[in-house]
Amino acid sequence: MNEPSRPTVTAAPPTAGAAAPATIERRRPAAARAAREGARWATRRSLGSTLRLRLFGIAPEETTFRRRGFRGATLAAREHLEQVGPAFAAGYHAALVEGGGGALVNRLLATDLAWRGFAFEGAAMGLALLDRLLPWRRDRWQRFLAGPGAPHAYMVYVGAGWALARLPGRVPRALNQFDPLLRWLVVDGYGFHEGFFHWRRYLDGAPIPPQFAGYARRAFDQGFGRSLWFVNGANPALVAETLAGFPEARRADLWSGIGLACAYAGGAHDPAALRALRHAAGSWWSALGQGAAFAAKARCRAGNLVDHTEAACEVLCGTWAEEAAQLTDASLENLPRDGAEPAYEVWRRRIQARIAELLPAT
Repeated sequence: MNEPSRPTVTAAPPTAGAAAPATIERRRPAAARAAREGARWATRRSLGSTLRLRLFGIAPEETTFRRRGFRGATLAAREHLEQVGPAFAAGYHAALVEGGGGALVNRLLATDLAWRGFAFEGAAMGLALLDRLLPWRRDRWQRFLAGPGAPHAYMVYVGAGWALARLPGRVPRALNQFDPLLRWLVVDGYGFHEGFFHWRRYLDGAPIPPQFAGYARRAFDQGFGRSLWFVNGANPALVAETLAGFPEARRADLWSGIGLACAYAGGAHDPAALRALRHAAGSWWSALGQGAAFAAKARCRAGNLVDHTEAACEVLCGTWAEEAAQLTDASLENLPRDGAEPAYEVWRRRIQARIAELLPAT
């Protein structure tokens, strides 16, 4: 037997003046409150970002050769190297504004591939700075390293060193929070910051900051050496003249920094200039090559290998950039723990020994 069909009920629209359903009435105030709260949060975030930029921002002119007094560069080298500062500052300012997350990553990935690593380095500085200054959250830098910053890990560590150079406090104590092997890159970043902004002070004889002792003094020089590539305009003769003014015991680390900056940042594209640089390094040529190998590893890991890194590795390492990067990986095998000297230095010496086999002294 068939059941009778149920009539279709159509709700009539409310007539003018009729009360709206209670559920709609409840939703409207909730939505309005959410909208008002969102607007207040956006305003507070905007004001906070503006304040952070005003207090901690880096003015565009601060990274120019003219403002820093850098010397010796050809027009081509200057135009090339002056692209580094804006990329770094853009990443740094993006981190101050965004504080991490997808918006920050999108801004960093919009940077041209050749300069993207510097943007990530700047972002790492900004996040490390926020971790120290804003007490309610202190994991921005670590989350960045574990997430989108992982391909640029070496640059992320160096960026943390920039932050420490701009904040009061004891750097050796701060180093304990970082990976035991790569923490020396933080000191490297500190040394680069000091050389980039205060190079005259150190060339006039100022000592390494007294808070650094033991191997940290050498890591400082590795970063300081990188800065001298910029200070001297990628000019091999001027680089050699400048480094000759430092005690001989410091020169291997300084030349290592020169090699890293030359291969990563560029500025000496002519093979003749690269050969002149290698010749100028004299007995420290393998340290120069080790720095270039580190640069190759950093770029290969991040997927941003460029022509000037290839050219530098061919002359300074005696091999292609990808092979130089693989050499750094192979040198990590069975690396001992920190002992009389840090494992980091054992790693560096292994790379130098391998480069000596590939590219005998001339």
